Amino acid sequence: MAEVLARWPAAPPGARFSPIARFSSAGAGGGLVQVSGRAPGRSRLGAAGGPVEGRRVYAIGDVHGCYDLLIALLQRLGDDAAAAGPRATTLILLGDYVDRGPDSARVVEALCLLKSQAPFEVCLLKGNHEDALLRFLDAPSDGGPWLAFGGAATLALYGVDPPDPEDGLAAYATARDELLRRMPAAHLRLLQTLDLMAVVGDFAFVHAGVAPGEPLRGQSERDLLWIRREFLEARGPFEKVIVHGHTWDGDRPAVTPARIGLDTGAYETGVLSAMRFEDEERVWLAVRDGRGGRPPLDEVRSWVPAKPLDFTAAGAGFRVLSLA
Repeated sequence: MAEVLARWPAAPPGARFSPIARFSSAGAGGGLVQVSGRAPGRSRLGAAGGPVEGRRVYAIGDVHGCYDLLIALLQRLGDDAAAAGPRATTLILLGDYVDRGPDSARVVEALCLLKSQAPFEVCLLKGNHEDALLRFLDAPSDGGPWLAFGGAATLALYGVDPPDPEDGLAAYATARDELLRRMPAAHLRLLQTLDLMAVVGDFAFVHAGVAPGEPLRGQSERDLLWIRREFLEARGPFEKVIVHGHTWDGDRPAVTPARIGLDTGAYETGVLSAMRFEDEERVWLAVRDGRGGRPPLDEVRSWVPAKPLDFTAAGAGFRVLSLA
């Protein structure tokens, strides 16, 4: 990780303390609690992504245990930041770090190091897969659905044999206890302290999406982590342009006037995506793993909108900027 972070330019004095609005759960009472930074500014409703002024923001889509892709993408973003020059920088990961992919435990370890060593602000959002893992730790007898959609792979990567449903509910509790023994305390602490939302300029970064018609501060944790069709089918506008993961249908981001979806199905497509938000510019950066005869990890593509703010159709308005 030290080698990866060495690619990033030194931040200007005070840059790492430049705040953003970050929100966590308010618990049983509902609503979101701002945990650091300033409150969201007044939004320009209907804008297809207004400027991010005074800082550079990188957002990364769902990782799902793809450790090699994550490291390669962080290296690529470091090169991009170095080429663009020093500036206050924030890195936001949109959740779903575990399950499905080959190396969930190493991904969580990398995030722990990123939080402690990065020379820039890091905001880690909670995904529905982290939510399901934590619920398994609290109530293992309800963990069947999580094990079925990726949790079994995560248990195995921590050295825990997934429980056999035929062995009864006691087997789930045994697996939970073994996971707690084997998971480093730093991993558990990181998973327990993930944010639900970050707001920068005219953009709100969340995992799954938002409930249409509800203000950002009134969003439920469940919707932020699990919503799908209701959000995806809404035409907007929302209070902010929503940058999210959770749902993918190909190896390119989904872009509309109201939302930007950065999940490109890394565990299936071999493509992990990020986007740089800086002033009026949005740049898509991605790495891929070479499966299916495609170019390998070290070939990276970057895209920008053909016209600033021209997000008129999903996937449209992008052109190839460079091949590295």
